[in-house]
Amino acid sequence: MSWWILHVDMDQFIAAVEIRRHPELRGLPVVVGGSGDPTQARQVVATASYEAREFGVHSGMPLRAAAKRCPDAVFLPTDPAAYDAASTEVMDTLREFPVIVEVWGWDECFVGASTDDPEALARELRRAVLERTGLSCSIGIGDNKVRAKLATGFGKRDRGSGEGIYRLTAANWAEVMHHRPVRDLWGIGSRMSQNLNELGLFTVANLAAADLDVLKKRFGPKMGTWYLALGRGLGDTEVTDVPREPVSRSHEETFATDLVERAEIERELRRIAETVTREVVADGRSIQRIAVKVRFTSFFTPIKSRKLPEITQDPEVIAAAALVLLEKFELRRPVRLLGVRVEFATE
Repeated sequence: MSWWILHVDMDQFIAAVEIRRHPELRGLPVVVGGSGDPTQARQVVATASYEAREFGVHSGMPLRAAAKRCPDAVFLPTDPAAYDAASTEVMDTLREFPVIVEVWGWDECFVGASTDDPEALARELRRAVLERTGLSCSIGIGDNKVRAKLATGFGKRDRGSGEGIYRLTAANWAEVMHHRPVRDLWGIGSRMSQNLNELGLFTVANLAAADLDVLKKRFGPKMGTWYLALGRGLGDTEVTDVPREPVSRSHEETFATDLVERAEIERELRRIAETVTREVVADGRSIQRIAVKVRFTSFFTPIKSRKLPEITQDPEVIAAAALVLLEKFELRRPVRLLGVRVEFATE
C-alpha cells in the first residue's frame, strides 16, 4: 500500500454549524460575525453560507457592507464554544479510521494513511463525517501536504456537481497547475504574488523554472528555496497527531471609536500588553520577543518588533517594551486597531 496525504476541509464550517443548530435557515443566506448586528460599527464577517457568498459576501468584510450586498441575509453572532465542540466531533470521527489526524484548525486537518485506493478512503471519511455530525467536507488527495491542500480547492469547486474529492500529485501537477498564476499557490498572497511578478514570474510554470540564486537574493536562502519548491509542488509528507506547541500569543482590539490622542493610544496599548502577558505567565511561559501592530483609519497596518534584552514574565516590562516600539510609529492618523504579539522563550 502507498502512503497518501488527505486534506480535509469542512464546507462553510461556521455557517454550517449554525445551520445545524437552526435547520430553518437551510437554503437561506446566512452571515456569521461579531455580535451579529450589522448596524454596529467595526463588526466583520467570520464566514458566510454559500447562498450569501453568491451576493459577494466574504470573510473579513464589514457586516455593514455585507448587509448592503445581501439585505435579506440572516445575521448571527459568533459562538466559538459551539465551533470548538463541532470541530471535536469531526476530528474524533476521523480518528476512528486507521489513519493519522493532524489538526490545523477548527475546520481543517491533514490525514495520513496507507491505502491502495485513496479516493475510496476519502469517500468513507466524508460519509462518516456527514452521518455522524451532519456537516459536509471536501477532501484533497496528494503525495504531499502542498498538493493535498491545493487539491481540496478543486474538490470544493466541484461541490455542486462532483463528490468534493480531487487528487493532485506529481503525475498531474504540470497539467493542472503550470498554466495558473502564482497567486493560486498555497501561501502566496497578493503582495508576494506582486513580488514574484516583478521578477517575471507570473505562472506556476515560471516559478518552477526560476533561477534559485535569483530567488535567494530577493527573498533570502530559506524562503527563496521554499518558493522554488512550491512552484514544483514539493512539500512535507509527514503527518503527526502530536499537537503543535504554540510559539506565541497575541491580542488585538478594534476600537468602536478611533483613538486620536497619544495618551489614550498608550493607555490602551499598555492594557493589551499587560493582559496578554498575564495570560502567558498563567500558562507557565516566559517571553523573549514582542511585536506591536497598529492599524490606522486608512487600514495601513505596520508592525514593529524587537527582541527583549532578557527573558521575562513581568507585565510591566512587556508594557514598557510595547511603548518603546510605539515610538517607531508615525501617529499622524487616528488608530482603529492595536495589537500585541509575544513570542515564547525556548527552553
